[in-house]
Amino acid sequence: MKNLLLLLLIPFTTFAQKSHLKNGDLLFININCGPMCEAINAVTEGYKSNDFNHMGLVVSENNKDFYVYEAIGKAVVKTPLNEFLSYTKQTVYIGQLKRKYRHLIPEAIAFCESQLGVAYDSDFIYDNGKYYCSELIYDAFLSSNKKQPFFQLFPMTYKEPNSQNYFPIWVAHFAEQAIEIPEGKPGCNPGGMSLDQKIRLKKMNYSFQ
Repeated sequence: MKNLLLLLLIPFTTFAQKSHLKNGDLLFININCGPMCEAINAVTEGYKSNDFNHMGLVVSENNKDFYVYEAIGKAVVKTPLNEFLSYTKQTVYIGQLKRKYRHLIPEAIAFCESQLGVAYDSDFIYDNGKYYCSELIYDAFLSSNKKQPFFQLFPMTYKEPNSQNYFPIWVAHFAEQAIEIPEGKPGCNPGGMSLDQKIRLKKMNYSFQ
């Protein structure tokens, strides 16, 4: 009875949810980080017009303990699955590589593991030795694909839609970084990556109890 009570006190995901996650799956979510997330959502569009402003890569240990590699906060980290899912109250989507590309997964995982502790890229500039969320995933599969791009880079924009005006949040952010706004520089985002034809997306069904 004591063990049962302990189990009831611990948040957990359903066994059904864990059973359909696999190593190398990509999780696409929409989190609320205020004006910055709102600005990202305003200029990016994800699968089936969903807003995705964060993502990570799933890894499991013995198909029992699940974690997500992500770049968030101050660095690249390996986050317990339940904690990652708690970032959002909206629908989570799983992106699974099509069968012909799944051989790339082990090395992509190894790459993410090797980047743990690398600083978060708050400059949002590609290939500067730091990582934001989708940039980590881009480089993981670049590495595993013999240095050939797997996902695509696109010109980044920090301007309001149909305007030449920058979002105020980006003006303030890059002033704090003491760098010019990297308008038009190559980069990636979770929404754009969710549209890639080399992956299949589906809704994730899970619950906390």
